[in-house]
Amino acid sequence: MKKFIAIGTVAAIAGLACLSFRSEKELPQLENEGPVKELPVLKNEAFKRGELLTFKMHYGIVDAGIATLAVTDEAKDLGGRKTFHIVGLGKSQGAFDWFFKVRDRYETYIDEQALVPWLFVRRISEGSYTCSQDYVFNHFSEKVNVGNNELYDIGPNMQDMLSAFYHARTMDLSQAKPGDIYSINAFVDKEVFPVKIKFVGRETITTDLGTFKCLKFRPIIQKGRVFKNEEDLNVWISDDKNHIPILGQADVLVGSVKMELTNYSGLANPVAKVN
Repeated sequence: MKKFIAIGTVAAIAGLACLSFRSEKELPQLENEGPVKELPVLKNEAFKRGELLTFKMHYGIVDAGIATLAVTDEAKDLGGRKTFHIVGLGKSQGAFDWFFKVRDRYETYIDEQALVPWLFVRRISEGSYTCSQDYVFNHFSEKVNVGNNELYDIGPNMQDMLSAFYHARTMDLSQAKPGDIYSINAFVDKEVFPVKIKFVGRETITTDLGTFKCLKFRPIIQKGRVFKNEEDLNVWISDDKNHIPILGQADVLVGSVKMELTNYSGLANPVAKVN
């Protein structure tokens, strides 16, 4: 159940994560014994260094927490590859913090050209549930080390649960038609998890931040575990090259969850804001 909450609700909505900073000396060195495999060069017009997104989370009528998601100004080098370092912070707040304290941290280093992760860090504290993970990806050998030299095979373009969000933002959606399904494979909890989202249509929505032209998506989810129906999770992203999440709503088995963008800065492109 934890996996479906993390992927289906948080990552699929916006990759919402709270991330820690790791110093340069802690970054792993990539080891490759065979010939260096040529990685693809993918086009990225969606985000750049210096981007900062701020969100407010609601559980029913309660303000449940806040989260920020940022692309730092740093250009970290892993194994001779320049990376985007994704960093943020998130936590529960107010009355929600009293009975269900959340202090989650995630971190990812994404290859600047191939848009695949080299390092993924996860630190979870949600009530009595805790989780600590460090995944080192090697896309030359197509392996991921989950610790203690425990290796798993991965396919090309494999993502982690946070990098999958940034990779999805780079997709060309200009010709998207209602019913189109987009899929990205992510390595989560020692297995490959296919993240699939269905394009619903174009809508103009209004939030406290203003009115935006949006693309509406519906992640394909498993019914009966966290959600009652397939339509219970909807996401609206800006209908521009940024593809930033504006609003996410989910009806879960015990209540409803809403995520709303409250501030943004450092975007790569003008945002599709009407007023």
